[in-house]
Amino acid sequence: MLRTMKDLTDFAVNATDGRVGALKDLLFDDKAWAVRFLVVKTDAWLAGRNVLISPIAIGRPEPDGRILEAAVTRHQVRLSPDVDTEKPVSRQHEVENYGYYGYPFYWGGTGLWGNCARPAALRAMLGGEASEELTEGQQHFVAAQAEFHRQRGDDPHLRSCRTIVGYHIEATDGRLGHVEGFVVDDETWAVRFLIVDTSDWWFGHHVLIAPDWIDDVNWLEATVSLELSRQSVKDAPAYDGQTLPDGNQERALHAHHGATHLS
Repeated sequence: MLRTMKDLTDFAVNATDGRVGALKDLLFDDKAWAVRFLVVKTDAWLAGRNVLISPIAIGRPEPDGRILEAAVTRHQVRLSPDVDTEKPVSRQHEVENYGYYGYPFYWGGTGLWGNCARPAALRAMLGGEASEELTEGQQHFVAAQAEFHRQRGDDPHLRSCRTIVGYHIEATDGRLGHVEGFVVDDETWAVRFLIVDTSDWWFGHHVLIAPDWIDDVNWLEATVSLELSRQSVKDAPAYDGQTLPDGNQERALHAHHGATHLS
């Protein structure tokens, strides 16, 4: 099911033994455009600390509910690795978090999640609950994996969806608008579309832009460059800002831009 980031914000996140807090942000892989962590602001029981919970732990939300059930305990969350969620999260931080929870790594495979298309497929491979601290062997493994990926240059940053809201969108022939939000698939946790407000060019109009049509993201200049012209975007099927596209509408949108629709 497709959901906007705005819709997902403030969803309650429950552990197996009680509420953890509320979802405040999503961190996505800036190469694969997949959500790798949910940023959850904990309740008073953990002094409002921000923690990262992987979609691997998350079951699919009920269509009419606003609750995400996570296959973790509050004890695990309390002792999970600290990370500054206001900065891009490195592969080293991912390795530490995955090592702590015993999750199999997703990088290196051919699918969005290792050799799988969905994080739920990795859930059966979990290695048990986290203890209060990593064992010496686990610490060595985490450090070795982080060093391996650092030397290989395989260190994509995980970016905050919330931070990118407001980035300028540049078409091949001029400025198009700015990022207003994101559309996410709550089964695969892929970022399917950016919601773009074109009001600074074309008054009162919203469009959907798929990651496939993005040529580059300049993090320093806060711009997203497209492989599309402004006219191509203007002539595309409209997005009313209220109803997310179904499969047929997605296919029509991809067909319009001459792109291959994702399966």
